[in-house]
Amino acid sequence: MEAKDRKSNFIAQGMILALASVIVRLIGLVYRIPLAKTIGDDGLGAYSNAFEVYNIALLLSTYSIPTAISKLISEREDKKEYGNSFHLLQVGLVFSGVLGFLASMLLFFGADFISAHIFKEVDLSTAIPLKVLAPTIFVFSIMGVLRGFFQGKHTVIPTSVSQILEQVVNAVVSVLAAKLLINHFSASPKISAYGAAGGTLGTLCGAVTALLFLLFVFFSYYPYLRRRLRKDRIGAYEDRAFLLKLLFMTTIPIILNQTVYSVSSFLDSVLLNQIFDIKGVEELVRRTMFGRYSGKYRLMTNVPIAIASSIGMATLPSIVQAYATKNEKVLHGRIAQAVKLNMLIAFPCAAGMAVLASPIMQFVFGDQGDALAMTSRMMYLGAASIIFFAYSTATNSILQGINRMRVPVIHGVISLGIYLILDIVLLLFTPLGVYSLVIGNMVFPLVISALNWRTLRKETGYVQELDRTFLRIGLCTVFMAVLALLIYRGVHFLTKSNTISLCIAIFLAIVIYFVMLILFRAVEEEELADMPKGTLFVRIAKKLRLL
Repeated sequence: MEAKDRKSNFIAQGMILALASVIVRLIGLVYRIPLAKTIGDDGLGAYSNAFEVYNIALLLSTYSIPTAISKLISEREDKKEYGNSFHLLQVGLVFSGVLGFLASMLLFFGADFISAHIFKEVDLSTAIPLKVLAPTIFVFSIMGVLRGFFQGKHTVIPTSVSQILEQVVNAVVSVLAAKLLINHFSASPKISAYGAAGGTLGTLCGAVTALLFLLFVFFSYYPYLRRRLRKDRIGAYEDRAFLLKLLFMTTIPIILNQTVYSVSSFLDSVLLNQIFDIKGVEELVRRTMFGRYSGKYRLMTNVPIAIASSIGMATLPSIVQAYATKNEKVLHGRIAQAVKLNMLIAFPCAAGMAVLASPIMQFVFGDQGDALAMTSRMMYLGAASIIFFAYSTATNSILQGINRMRVPVIHGVISLGIYLILDIVLLLFTPLGVYSLVIGNMVFPLVISALNWRTLRKETGYVQELDRTFLRIGLCTVFMAVLALLIYRGVHFLTKSNTISLCIAIFLAIVIYFVMLILFRAVEEEELADMPKGTLFVRIAKKLRLL
């Protein structure tokens, strides 16, 4: 009974964090629509360039802190070492805060150099939003430690709520600030860059709001924490210098692993600007193409990928616990559950975005003409990357949970090398242009997925289940995608409305997918019941005589 409760809690925590990610990404999509229309594809390019640099700086400094803190605190909480857990929080705040402050200063004062020499900009448009974004790293350095602290205590509620609050404030401030700054600097040749700066100001304000919420939760929790500390009967606490070293050694592999992922996105921007500058392509055209690629195509595909990342982060304490107890059966079960949850989300998202690429880009961003042709073609070509990123992200978290911290880094570096060579060749010697980045964006996670698949079997003895996790889910997805496309075209023929047709097609696609999963026995009754609101799904399935 206890094992089942833990399994249910594991699934519930993963689904809560995944649901929060869905809400956050949906809010992100909603506010990006008016933001993109306000600042244009040129401003979106400057906005995306700034974020690529910001992401690298964040990853190299403090982004890995929540995962590292979560892992280390989980280990101590399971042993009832509450004092060591609290000392680790204190060390983490100092360590992360110092790194975050230094990274913020470096990014702020180096913004002009980055804009001129990395993105080959004469007008330094990227520097303006980048300077506004720089202080966010310091804010995240504190916020990330608190999120990791609560996740290490096996609750994702504070993280989930803070993420939603962060994105709501981000959405409101980004759009309002972009409009205000564009109106204020309407006579400036850098008007789009100032609009992009309004967008990055929203990110900073959202992060500050999330930090204030987490501080409120922590101080509300503090009296209970003090009572637990008094119950700690550990004779000798771990030295803070030792905890600092342990945190540093745990953080480094995670930094390298996460950085490898973001470096691929950062290199997309650098390679496009550097190689197209050699070919004589104007910087406005370059920024416009990258704005469409990063600010539209990558934004859309990142929604389900973010869910995979959230599930991976939520599984980490559970994987650590199963591995520490050397319970191979439980470990294999949790690995299988984590992978399957990701595939249940990734497969239909990838197929839906592929077959409905043009209607989706038209509905979300209002793209027309050349912009619609380019962004929908990107989506159609690159939708499969969602599946590869979902699997690679989930298995990276699993490998970290079984103390194979260096393995994802090695796999990422191998994949990055292949991706880098491929992108350079395609950009230099083919007429594919920006679509070269889409192809590289698929190959990169595909290589990591293949390497992780092999390593998991070797290190844990886990044999990846194929039938229900891939073949049946894939078959259900094919049925869903074909019917969704036919429904869209049929409704569009009758109504001539893209919005009505798309909404009806998506709603019915969800229903069809759910029915197909049960008919093809891709999901069993027990698996449905274990999920949040699972009993409701079971009742619905039984009323429809599907179970």
